[in-house]
Amino acid sequence: MTFDTIGIAGTALTVNRKWLDAISDNLANVNTAAPTSGPAFQARYVEAQAGPGNTGVYVAGTPQGDATGRLVYQPDSPIADKNGYVRYPDIDLSEQMGSLIMAQRGYQANTEVVNRAKDIYEAALQIGKSS
Repeated sequence: MTFDTIGIAGTALTVNRKWLDAISDNLANVNTAAPTSGPAFQARYVEAQAGPGNTGVYVAGTPQGDATGRLVYQPDSPIADKNGYVRYPDIDLSEQMGSLIMAQRGYQANTEVVNRAKDIYEAALQIGKSS
């Protein structure tokens, strides 16, 4: 039972880590300009899915956001088109920050589950030694 708990929490740690990685990429590229002739940076997302038979959670997919992005008038930019526009990713900063907080809290919570399960396992070993 303890090992099941550690295993399940471990799968959640992996999903939360991948979610944090995706959010980090999105935040790092929120102001990445691209020429209008090409695609904007595409935001990364993580889709999680429950494993079969209560075996944890897994990454079901990593879809990307829209490559169309948003056009911004910046005639002084060296990559601006003839009309003065550049392409930026369509990433909502406040949404990303909210997701960042949820992913961090999920990671912290599952770390605590692993630590508590480890403590219980160690306590059980001590009981076995003193018998």
